Amino acid sequence: MTYLICTCDILHEQIYPLSLGANTIGREEDNSIVVDHSYLSRYHAQILLSPDGVILRDLNSLNGTFVNEFKVEQCKLQDGDSIRLGDVSFKFVEQIPKVEETGSSDTDTEISIIKQVSPEKTRITITDLLQPDKSENSIIKLRQRDAHQRTVDKLQILLEVSKQLSSPEEPNKLLQKIVDLLFEIMHIDRATILMVNETSGILEQKAVNWRSGIPAEDNFYSSKITNFVCNHGNAILTDDARKDTLFNDSISIFKQGIHAAMCVPLKPANEVIGVLYVDNLSMTDIYSDEDLEFLTCLANQAAIAIENSRLYKKMQEQEVMRAKLERFFPQSVSRKLREEGNLATVETEVTALFADISNYTQMSAEMEPHQVVEMLNEYFQIIVEEIVFPYEGTLEKYIGDGILAIWGAPYRQPNDVDLAVQAAIEMQWAVSRLNQTWIRENRRAIQIHIGLNTGTVAAGNIGSKNLIQYATIGDTTNMSSRICDVAQAGEILMAQSTFEKLGDPSIPLEKMPPVWVKGKTSPLHLYRVLWEQYNATDVLCENVDLVTAGSRS
Repeated sequence: MTYLICTCDILHEQIYPLSLGANTIGREEDNSIVVDHSYLSRYHAQILLSPDGVILRDLNSLNGTFVNEFKVEQCKLQDGDSIRLGDVSFKFVEQIPKVEETGSSDTDTEISIIKQVSPEKTRITITDLLQPDKSENSIIKLRQRDAHQRTVDKLQILLEVSKQLSSPEEPNKLLQKIVDLLFEIMHIDRATILMVNETSGILEQKAVNWRSGIPAEDNFYSSKITNFVCNHGNAILTDDARKDTLFNDSISIFKQGIHAAMCVPLKPANEVIGVLYVDNLSMTDIYSDEDLEFLTCLANQAAIAIENSRLYKKMQEQEVMRAKLERFFPQSVSRKLREEGNLATVETEVTALFADISNYTQMSAEMEPHQVVEMLNEYFQIIVEEIVFPYEGTLEKYIGDGILAIWGAPYRQPNDVDLAVQAAIEMQWAVSRLNQTWIRENRRAIQIHIGLNTGTVAAGNIGSKNLIQYATIGDTTNMSSRICDVAQAGEILMAQSTFEKLGDPSIPLEKMPPVWVKGKTSPLHLYRVLWEQYNATDVLCENVDLVTAGSRS
């Protein structure tokens, strides 16, 4: 029996047996192998298992199908082949290797079991340890009077609180959950959490709750007390705040009639990120040292949960940023960008590719707007996702019906020029194949024209340190647009500078007469790429070494 073994972390080496016939892989539930991952298409690929062999076929997926890191449309699989569908990796094996276990029994009946305990039966809930009435010495709703047992119960409550706060939630929801838990565990009138604004450094109220029968009022807390705790980083207990000389100039204490209050810092590490405040309006001398100690311990658990929630949110934001980066860069480049951070502006040599749809203005005037959008989306998906990125180029921008892609920035490779030219060739072949499909669907066929130029640019994060807008500035990219304008429908033209650095001698070229373009005082020497005599996909799939020594003369 044959299998697919997931070799990436997201599926934890899950094993999928393959059945005779067609096995489809994708996000939709009716696939033979369902993988819920954003980089897989709804129906991404198919593995056909027959007595004659195993065939892997791409189902026009968005992010492509790769065998041993070569993009394929159809391929016969061999035992041990590595398969990558978008960003999800598998290994194809004809059988699962058997692992010999030492020192273990073959059957469960041979295990000597003294006792079995179900984890569910050992679990407790907070309410199991609490009683509704207030005890004489503490506001904690503990059932037990014995000091030792109370200590054990408090630890169990803190453990259960930690479990309840451990699941990732939105920070504001988590804060309210913490405040609500306080009323379940302790006899208090009011409670609130205030968080330090990371920009202003000022405490801001984020969550609040009060006992039934207490008038609802925002900002009921004593800012004198909360600011003191935030600044000093120590928990405080006051049995009658109105008499405490430390807070005798606090208007809110007298206005609110606060008798007893506790305030503890939320301090996950060395920095106070907020405070937890509780008070009572009716009775004095109701809080004990035990209450303050327990509230401080609970606040420590809460602070860690809040910090984890913040980190989780940042991870989600970084995931969104990663997705945005990978819209413009191939996966290998975006990975390096995440590792190295901000993109400094540098001078570097690039090969710029400018591609336009021929007669687009007239065509779009004769089509409905939704038809134009549908055509462009389908076209750009193929040109960018299936050609620019696999050929390790960087998409700089869409310009109407045109695209500007570059090779050599943000990272240079020895064969950048070859990759750019071969990508241009593959674009023409892709449009040819796309036209065959569109014609069968009674849709309008298109042609594109492409210009290539090599030279120095300033490349980096242009315009803002906070907004990633990667761009290249210089005459090199402008000239690629001019060369594209010279090219006719279905043509690829390259500049002399690109020709001189081209390393692949098998690409057929034709020298053109000098051409004058706007903005240049001398004519351009251009070369026409005879792309119909060369198939870039075949060369790539045959694993031809694109890096060759020297350059054309």
